[in-house]
Amino acid sequence: MSLFAEAKKYIAGGVNSPVRAFAAVGGEPVFIKSAKGAWLQTEDGRQMIDYVGSWGPMILGHAHADVIKAVIDAAEAGLSFGAPTVAETRLAQKICEFMPSIERIRMVSSGTEATMSAIRLARGFTGRDKIIKFEGCYHGHSDSLLIKAGSGALTLGVPSSPGVPTGLAEHTITLDFNDPAAVETVFAELGEQIACIIVEPIAGNMNMVPPEPGFLEALRSQCDQYKAVLIFDEVMTGFRVAKGGAQEIFDIQPDLTTLGKIVGGGLPAAAFGGRADIMASIAPDGPVYQAGTLSGNPLVMAAGLATLQGLERPGFYASLGERTRQLADGLADVARGAGVPLAVEAAGGMFGFVFSADGPIRRFAQVTAANTELFRKFFHGMLDSNVYFAPSAFEAGFVSDAHGDEEISETLSRAKRVFATLKS
Repeated sequence: MSLFAEAKKYIAGGVNSPVRAFAAVGGEPVFIKSAKGAWLQTEDGRQMIDYVGSWGPMILGHAHADVIKAVIDAAEAGLSFGAPTVAETRLAQKICEFMPSIERIRMVSSGTEATMSAIRLARGFTGRDKIIKFEGCYHGHSDSLLIKAGSGALTLGVPSSPGVPTGLAEHTITLDFNDPAAVETVFAELGEQIACIIVEPIAGNMNMVPPEPGFLEALRSQCDQYKAVLIFDEVMTGFRVAKGGAQEIFDIQPDLTTLGKIVGGGLPAAAFGGRADIMASIAPDGPVYQAGTLSGNPLVMAAGLATLQGLERPGFYASLGERTRQLADGLADVARGAGVPLAVEAAGGMFGFVFSADGPIRRFAQVTAANTELFRKFFHGMLDSNVYFAPSAFEAGFVSDAHGDEEISETLSRAKRVFATLKS
């Protein structure tokens, strides 16, 4: 019996998060035994170059010595207290240093919890119910946000999930990413009812789609005009594309920011924070309730702090960006040489590629119109070549500090052979 078949006997769908099931690409998922640096070891003994990075947090590479030591030291002092620790304050201070738009912060345990809490806070702060999100952007699986969501929901071909009450869906306005005119139209009609806009400043759950010039600025302007809250979901981009996240790159300051993945250094953690006056509405200071027994877990805080401290090395982001661009440009080159249409994007340690001649990719409709069958063949070709990309055409990829010239060159060499088979 395969490992996946055994898992399906006890775990719903055989996995604990849908995209892991390989439903979008076919075949059975790879079971990971261990990881170090840029490499994974599978249960069947294969060594793979990893471009998933646990979906983003392993920016220093897997099992980084400083992070492992921090976790071990914290574990020796106790696993969980359900009470304040100095480690929480130190990590919060570091995040606020990296992202000046965050004046106060609250730690939580998952990105879904962060976005759900940020939206509740925006609604409580403004006294309004309606929210705006964008098609193809994924902000976790809370009810208000599973409306034409991307990422896992898109992979499964379900634009909205059964179990989401119709009444909640009616309060969620879903617009096209990179369409500022639609945002302005909605605000002109419903501005006094809109609590917030939530957006991935670089969409990473419909592959990787950057904002067009003026789009994020339009969101900021409309929120200012109608006193709505602008939420940047930087669960994926935070500390990934730049030390200060996407908001640093585009010089747009949101009112609230949601973070995840990296703030736990690979352990379950996330956070939301922003303007002090808005955050003052969260209990115990204010009436908007939010709580979590394991929020601020000492092991997680230690891993997160060690990770963020690793990002302060001089030249860290220049080096990371150079290697990511080397990979992205190399993939574009070998695809072009094989006559395969490929649109590629990269920023910091994050990249994406879409099998489409309709580049650059800036709209959700372009992503959904891309050749997913070519992606499926490419994915399995690379998997057979021991290179691990995300098992979905709608996910971004990640390069870590542990990816060196050897890993990038070897990846491109293997990709060249796979692209040649796609041509034939």
